[in-house]
Amino acid sequence: MKIYLDLIMILNFLFDFFLLMGVSIILRRNVSINRLLKGAFFGGLSILFLFLNVNSFELFLLKIMISIIMVILTFGFRDIRYTFKNLFYLYSASMILGGFLYYLNVEFSYKQEGIVFYHNGLSINYIVLLMVSPIILFIYVKQGIYLKNNYSNYYQIDLFFDKNRVLHCNGFLDSGNHLVEPYGHKPIILIDHRKFIYDINEFKMILVPMTTASGTTLLECIHVPVIEIKGVGRRENVLLGIMKQNITIDGIDVLLHTKIMEESYV
Repeated sequence: MKIYLDLIMILNFLFDFFLLMGVSIILRRNVSINRLLKGAFFGGLSILFLFLNVNSFELFLLKIMISIIMVILTFGFRDIRYTFKNLFYLYSASMILGGFLYYLNVEFSYKQEGIVFYHNGLSINYIVLLMVSPIILFIYVKQGIYLKNNYSNYYQIDLFFDKNRVLHCNGFLDSGNHLVEPYGHKPIILIDHRKFIYDINEFKMILVPMTTASGTTLLECIHVPVIEIKGVGRRENVLLGIMKQNITIDGIDVLLHTKIMEESYV
């Protein structure tokens, strides 16, 4: 069997370059192309280690060392945590890309008869791999940025109305929520009407003017003595507005106000 070492090194270099670029975009490292090329070039040369007379465990340790050197060459070294985060995202991207390419190769290279798979002589060529890889990584990077930017604003919150009435909700820190009560200037958090299971007439209601896309309306608000925000702490005397519209953010019941997230808020 012929092994085209130069071709394998080029492919390895290109895949490493795509992976390092993906990590740079997700973590917003803003590294130069030169550093990306340097890290990918070292990763491409690492294919030579496969020809060393080492056992599987030693080869595994070599691959870990190569990965660490790659991220240090590309992103520099600040501290262990910084390097580990870069390494973690590199391996995550590698597993996503490797898993998809393996699936595509199996899908196109094998036929299935029941639970038996056999090779039919057709496999994905290198050109297809190079065309598909950036697409896979683009989807991964796009989703990674979305999760990083949005799910970091998710909070678990508990609304305590009294001893017998507590709502456990998923909250989202909404930078577009600037609602305040006009007299005491208290910030207002908003809850989806579907989540508020109690009869609003049992509470003392405050009507707050609110401007929406369809015009000005009155928002029904009630006083919440205590809310607990996981990872932030306890907040008292918060106004809760009952939204008539559905909250469309995935899995969210409550839109938080930036002011109640401040440590100085009482």
